[in-house]
Amino acid sequence: MTTKKWILLLLLTGVAIGTRLLSADPVLIENQYATGVYPSISSVLKHVFGWLPFSFGDIIYWLLVIWILIKLIRFTRKIFKKQVRFTSWKTRLYPVTVTLLLIYISFNVLWGLNYNRQGIKKQLQLTTKKYSTAELVQLDSMLAEKVNESKAALLRQNKKSPGNQEIFDGVKKAYDSASKNYPYLAYNRSSIKSSLWGWAGNYMGFTGYYNPFTGEAQVNTTVPRFLLPFTSCHEVAHQLGYAKENEANFVGYLAAISSTDSAFHYSAYLDLFLYAQANLQGVDSLKTKHFYNQLLPGVKDDLRELKEFSKAHRSPAGPLFRLIYGLYLRNNQQPSGMLSYDEVTGFLIAYYQKFGRI
Repeated sequence: MTTKKWILLLLLTGVAIGTRLLSADPVLIENQYATGVYPSISSVLKHVFGWLPFSFGDIIYWLLVIWILIKLIRFTRKIFKKQVRFTSWKTRLYPVTVTLLLIYISFNVLWGLNYNRQGIKKQLQLTTKKYSTAELVQLDSMLAEKVNESKAALLRQNKKSPGNQEIFDGVKKAYDSASKNYPYLAYNRSSIKSSLWGWAGNYMGFTGYYNPFTGEAQVNTTVPRFLLPFTSCHEVAHQLGYAKENEANFVGYLAAISSTDSAFHYSAYLDLFLYAQANLQGVDSLKTKHFYNQLLPGVKDDLRELKEFSKAHRSPAGPLFRLIYGLYLRNNQQPSGMLSYDEVTGFLIAYYQKFGRI
């Protein structure tokens, strides 16, 4: 290996280690990166890719999958032809290592350092703690009431389900409204796209994701329509730099309830009700049945639709994806893994105790 290659490898390794060490200081990340550098990075990415009517990031993923498949096929052929030699591995190890280092550095610089910020809890001065069963029951009761109220409002309005672009436009309006009370939630340029991987998402169990390399928020628009407003608000929360799933859920909630559209209220309250129900199930299953029985028939119909949709798309890929993604979350400051989403319940209880509303 040449001297230039060694220098490049050492340089990238040093930057990667430095990035890791930098992430250990949440105050520094919050003040210098999350609210300093990152908004400019996000703005540039949204200007470059946001105007495209399709997800550029998803195109990259498609090409990457095709490239990996081609490589696997060629590698498999070489194995059968006994053309794989140990000496060839040494020459290939360098570009693989450099590529992985570049991906790691780019991911963190473009967005990933947000996992280490102080976040919405600091901005709202919330005190989260281990909540009691009584507090959880109270929250579940209030959420059930909010779900029914928002569903009743939708039924009175008798409006058609909004289209994808109408929902995405509504997300921008919701965040504009939320920013009046929470200036740090200002969403200056929209970059929300329908995922080109929606069909796969149905079997893998995801409803949306954020691409840190293109700054696009992708939403799986093939799921039941009542999920889309809150899912879209959640992904935009990631776009604003709230990387942790519990924070993105909570920020998405703040935006959705700031909307004037009942569809956003219903979508958010129903999703949060399900998280609270999941938490309550572990300590008082009778109460979860009680709150379910209080729901309006229209809400129960939606929950049945969601259950049937999930049942129709069960596959071995679902548990495998959740396992892999859970490991990813644990490696990024979310020790609860996939259960990190449910932890929004603690934020809601703390928010209610401080502001007296949900």
